[in-house]
Amino acid sequence: MTAKIPAAQYAVIGGSGTYSINFPDDLNRSDIEVINRGTVFKTPYGDSPPMKFFRLGDKSVATVKMHGWRPGVSRGAASQQLFWVFREAGIEKIIAEGGVGSVNHLLKPRDLIIPSDYIDLSMRKDVNLGQPYLLVMRRAVCPDIVGALTGVSESIYGGRVFDRGVYAVTDGRHFESRAEVVMLDRTGADIVGQSMCPEVYLAREIGACYGRVDIVVNYAEGVIRDWDHAELKDIFYGLSSKVASIVIEAFGKLRTDHNCGCRELRKDTLLK
Repeated sequence: MTAKIPAAQYAVIGGSGTYSINFPDDLNRSDIEVINRGTVFKTPYGDSPPMKFFRLGDKSVATVKMHGWRPGVSRGAASQQLFWVFREAGIEKIIAEGGVGSVNHLLKPRDLIIPSDYIDLSMRKDVNLGQPYLLVMRRAVCPDIVGALTGVSESIYGGRVFDRGVYAVTDGRHFESRAEVVMLDRTGADIVGQSMCPEVYLAREIGACYGRVDIVVNYAEGVIRDWDHAELKDIFYGLSSKVASIVIEAFGKLRTDHNCGCRELRKDTLLK
């Protein structure tokens, strides 16, 4: 029997920031009720990653762990599976989170950054759901989500928070070389990671708003000093609950009846 996709308007794409906890259960909040967990759905791109649906007050939320990435499935296919489910569920607002390396010498480990733009250097170029739209990326992320994440982060994080920055997307899973980091710096990147694309495209394709919050977990190669594996581990495991709380609290400030203008950046194609 094929699982029926529950209706939901909000989604969390979990990344390395919440990887070490059971999200959102470990927050032990009375306003969170898990509806189902570990559910896999049939999609045209293969079975979806295991997904969880929960209620946050009067909001229905879908979530997935580590961007849906898993062994035996390409990252591009995982994104297609995930966003196909989001589209069928009726998702309108998406918050993603993750860990990034600092390319900008002024950023340091444990800083929080809410990216405002991106440079896509990945090779996952044809990851889409086949819908006939022209996607306008002049404003890559939703201003409402950015505002909510910024306000919540500044009030509860306790560290430095930056409400803008350019996210360079590479394929991974390896870290970049020193020469590549020099190149990224020259292109105007502030941070480097592996997940903002194709998520930001797919969100626009399904007509959903997208925003994200990232922890700087290391200096990129050649920046300031060599990164330390123990420090990386400490950040991953030590800040998970704070990142999870930021995401949950930000949802409390969002609503779907306000026109932020994101959907107007999805145009009908001229190529028919």
